[in-house]
Amino acid sequence: MRPEALPAAAVAATVAAPPSAAAPPESPEPPERLAAAQAWAALLAGMPHAAWVVALADGRVAAANPAAAALFGRPLAALEGAPAESLAAAPEDLLWWEAAVGGDTRPLHSDTVIVAGDGGALHVSRSIGVLPAPGGGPPRHALVVVCDRSAAQQAEEEREALVAELQATLEATADGILVTDLGGRIRGFNRRFAEIWGLPPELLQQRDDAAVQTWMARSVDDAADAPGYERRLQSLMQAALVSASDRLQLHSGQTLERVTRPLHHAGRPQGRVWSFRDLTARIEAEERAQALTWHDALTGLPNRQRLNQALDEALAAGRGRGQGFALLVIGLDRFHQINDSLGHDVGDRALLDVARRIQGCLRQGDLLARLGGDQFALLVQPADAAAAETTARRVLNVVAQPCSLDGAQFTVTCSIGIALAPAHASRGDLLARHAEGAMRAVKAAGRANFRLHQASAEVDRRQQMRLDHAMRQALVSGRFRLHYQPQVDMASGRVVAAEALLRWRDPELGEVPPSRFIPVAEDTGFIVAIGEWVLSQAVRQAALWQQQGQALPIAVNVSALQFQQAGFVDQVARALALSGLPARLLELELTESILVRDADEALARLHALARLGLRLSIDDFGTGYSSLAYLKRFPIGRLKIDRSFVQGLPGDDSDAGIVRAILQMARALGMKVVAEGVESEAQREFLQLAGCDEFQGFLFAPALDVPGFEQRLGHVDARPLPPRPRVRLVRN
Repeated sequence: MRPEALPAAAVAATVAAPPSAAAPPESPEPPERLAAAQAWAALLAGMPHAAWVVALADGRVAAANPAAAALFGRPLAALEGAPAESLAAAPEDLLWWEAAVGGDTRPLHSDTVIVAGDGGALHVSRSIGVLPAPGGGPPRHALVVVCDRSAAQQAEEEREALVAELQATLEATADGILVTDLGGRIRGFNRRFAEIWGLPPELLQQRDDAAVQTWMARSVDDAADAPGYERRLQSLMQAALVSASDRLQLHSGQTLERVTRPLHHAGRPQGRVWSFRDLTARIEAEERAQALTWHDALTGLPNRQRLNQALDEALAAGRGRGQGFALLVIGLDRFHQINDSLGHDVGDRALLDVARRIQGCLRQGDLLARLGGDQFALLVQPADAAAAETTARRVLNVVAQPCSLDGAQFTVTCSIGIALAPAHASRGDLLARHAEGAMRAVKAAGRANFRLHQASAEVDRRQQMRLDHAMRQALVSGRFRLHYQPQVDMASGRVVAAEALLRWRDPELGEVPPSRFIPVAEDTGFIVAIGEWVLSQAVRQAALWQQQGQALPIAVNVSALQFQQAGFVDQVARALALSGLPARLLELELTESILVRDADEALARLHALARLGLRLSIDDFGTGYSSLAYLKRFPIGRLKIDRSFVQGLPGDDSDAGIVRAILQMARALGMKVVAEGVESEAQREFLQLAGCDEFQGFLFAPALDVPGFEQRLGHVDARPLPPRPRVRLVRN
C-alpha cells in the first residue's frame, strides 16, 4: 500500500481517544468540544500528510493538523468546525458521509480532486475511516487523510504524452518497427510492421509472441535467403551489443531491409529495436531504370550501349576461340514517309512490327539491337562473310513483306551494311562505324540491298572529313579566291562577259581543284556558305570594274542547295545593294536539277529573281533532266553547252548532233547559247557555223586572277554591252 494513501484505520491506534480526555457527551458543550479538538490536534500534528478528524454526529471538523491548513490555505481555527463536505466534495465523499449517518462506515480509499487554497484543482489520494470509540462503543469520529499527488500526476501525464508522441512517431514512419526484450518476447510494434509482414488481425489480438515469430519465419523465402533466417536471427539475439542490417526476401515477392540495434536502459541492455523497410518498389524502379539504360524504350530491344558491350564481349571471346562474327547495321528505307503521312503512332507500331519480323528469322545466340530512329543492328556470331550475307538476305526478305496498319497498306524495305570481325576491325566502335558506312553506301546506290564494308570507301570518307574541315578553315582564313574566265562573242571575238570560278590553295593539301572539293561541299551543305561568299565577292569585283569604265556582266554559279534556301532571293538583292552593281550586270548560272525539284517553287523563285533585273542561265545544259516544258515556263535567257559535248567536235557525230539540237531548240525558245570548254579553232568554227552565240575556254583564255584578267581584257577591247535578250515570263 502506498504511504500517501495511508488509510485512516491504520492510524486509529495513535489517534484513539486521548487518555487525558474523557469521551465527549452526545452534545458536548463548546468548552468540552474545544478540549477534544485540542487533544485530537496534538495527535494529528505528528502526521506527515494533511489530516483532520470529523465528528460523525454533525459532520463537522473536530480537529485538523497544520498540513491540512497549509493544503487549503486556511488557519487551523477556520478548519475546525467546518463541514466535512466543504473540504472534499467529490460525489463519492458526499455519498460516504451520507452513508455514515446511516451507520455504513466502510473505509473509502481513492484518488480524487480537491480545491486547494489558491483555488486550483489539486490531485490527491484520500482515505476516510472511522476511529474506534473508547470502551468499544459505536464510533463517533472519522479520520480523513489526504496525500498530495500533484507531482506524481504531472509526471504521469508527461509520461503519457511522451508515450503518445512516441507512438504517433512510430505510426507515422514508413518503416515497420518491432521492439523485443532480451528473450525475444515482443514488447511493442507499430501498424506498419503488421502491414509489411501481412500479420492477420486475429494473430495481433492474441498477443501470442511465438505465433508472430513463427509467421515471420514462414514468410521468409529460404531459397532466396541463403544464410538462413533463423540462424541469423539467433546470432543477432545472442549479440546484445551488435547493430546489423541485412535483406530478407519474402514468399510474397517483397524485399525487406532489416536493421536492428540494441535497446539500453540505465546502461544495461534491455532488448532490441528492429526496423523493417519494404524495398520492393525501389528495387523495381532501379530494375526499370537499369533496363532503360541497356534497352530501347519503344521496342524493348538492347540499345546502342548494350550492343557496344556485346561487341566487346564478342571480340574478347573471339580472340580466345579464334572465331569471327558479323555486325549488320539495318536502316529502313524512306521510313520518314510513314511518319509524315500516317503519323508517328503508326510509325512506332511499324518499328515494332519490323523488330518482331527480324527477331523471328534469327538464330539462337544472335543479338538484335535498336540504334535509334529507323536503324537496327544485328550481331551474328559465329559468322563469316557467307553466313552474314545469308542472314542479310533473310532480313531483307522478312522486312519487305507487306504491312497493314489502321487500314493502310504499305511496304518497308531496308538497306544493310555488313562489317566482319576481326577482318574489318578489332574494336567494337570501328566495326559499328564500318557497318554504318556500308549501309549508307547501299542507300546511296539505290537502297533495298546489302553490302560488305570496303576499306577504300572508309579511306574516302576520312579524306572527305579532312577536306570538309580544311574547307571550313579556308573560308575563315581567307584562302579561297576567285578567278574569272572571259566569255567571248563568237562573231566579233570581243569579251562580252566573265564567269567567276572558285579556286583554293591549302597550305597542306596544295592546289585543290573544284572538281574535288565542290562535291564534298555539296554533300556536307557547306556549299551554301561558299556560294554566299562567291556571290558577294563577284558582284563587288564587277561593281569595281564598272566604276573603272568596264561594264562587264559577271556570271556566278549557284548550287541547287543554295538556290533552295528560303532567303536566297533576299540574299542576292542584298549583295547587289551593298555593292552598287546594276542587276543587269549579274547572271546566275543554275543547274538543271533546280528546274525539276519542286518545279512550282522553283518557278516562283526564278520569277522573283527575274524581277530584280538580273540574267538567268542553265549551266552544263544537256547533262541533266531538263525538258522543253520546263524551259518554256521558266524565265531563262541563256543555255551553256557542257564541255563534254564540245570536246568531240567537230569529228564526233553524236556530239555534233547533240550540239546542233541544242542550238536549234535555243533559237526556237529565243535563248542565247554559250559553249564551254572550247580549246581549238576547229571547235570554234563548228560552233560559229552552227549558230552558237558565245564561247569560253582555253582557246581564248583560262580562268585568270584579277590582274591577269584585266591585262587580258586590255589587249582586247570590250565592246559595249549588247541589248539584254528579251525574256518572255510565262505565267500559269
